[in-house]
Amino acid sequence: MANDKTNSYEELRRQRVLDNKKRFEDLGILNISKNLSDITKSEKKSDYKTELRRVRQKAKDVYLSEPRRSARARNPVPTYRDEIDIELPSLRKRSKFSSSWASYLARPLEEVKVASYEEKVLALKCAEKLQSNLQSDKPFFIKTMVRSHVYSCFWLGLPTRFCQDHLPKSTVDVLLVDEEGLEYEALFIGKRTGLSGGWRAFALDHKLDDGDALVFELVEPTKFKVYIVRASQCSSEVDKSEAEKEESEAEETPKSETKKKKKSSNKPEVPTIAKEEVSVVVTSATRRSTRRK
Repeated sequence: MANDKTNSYEELRRQRVLDNKKRFEDLGILNISKNLSDITKSEKKSDYKTELRRVRQKAKDVYLSEPRRSARARNPVPTYRDEIDIELPSLRKRSKFSSSWASYLARPLEEVKVASYEEKVLALKCAEKLQSNLQSDKPFFIKTMVRSHVYSCFWLGLPTRFCQDHLPKSTVDVLLVDEEGLEYEALFIGKRTGLSGGWRAFALDHKLDDGDALVFELVEPTKFKVYIVRASQCSSEVDKSEAEKEESEAEETPKSETKKKKKSSNKPEVPTIAKEEVSVVVTSATRRSTRRK
């Protein structure tokens, strides 16, 4: 009985399938589905071909631009970087100051200066001369300014030996007094031997530049008298002094010539008659010596 039921069910299912096919053929649905499938297959093939051509062209461009040492032909296999289409920004010329550093500047970029080695050396010599003219027995040190001291960061490292000998090892408040008597509070960190908080205000108010030399004189245990030597002013003063020396030397040369002339004129002149007598005596003495021989 069970087999008869299954057979009858299968026959009914087949009959329905055949009836549905006939209906689809009558309506033309089968042709439409075939056409659509053919169109999609052709589009997929064309897209794949165009994509493959684009990747190969990119690979050729990259290989032509990159130098090679080997004479062997390249294997034109596309890499992962060819498959990703990323538009990189155009390369820009690097400026004198990097953009990352310029973003941290506390002063306008027009005021930023770069001192030469000669200017730094001249400022340091002027600072040493200034300190010697002070004639003070109190401890001091001279510090040449760099960009991180005066334009950004504003961390001023002090000489380690000086800090060990004269300053506390803990973190304390320090007073900085300029030449006009104005006081600035700064934070001295003993472990790092440097000035942090407060130094920024001092540097910006006095418009310190790269290459300037500062004389720090320890007036009290936590109080510094600060003398500023500008690198630009020092170089101009040296040029003026050299020009003055040249002018003074040029003025002294004619004076020395006139003095020499005066000295030569002050010498007593030997009369011509006396000169003739001396020559006669010399000739007679030579004749006598020859006769004796």
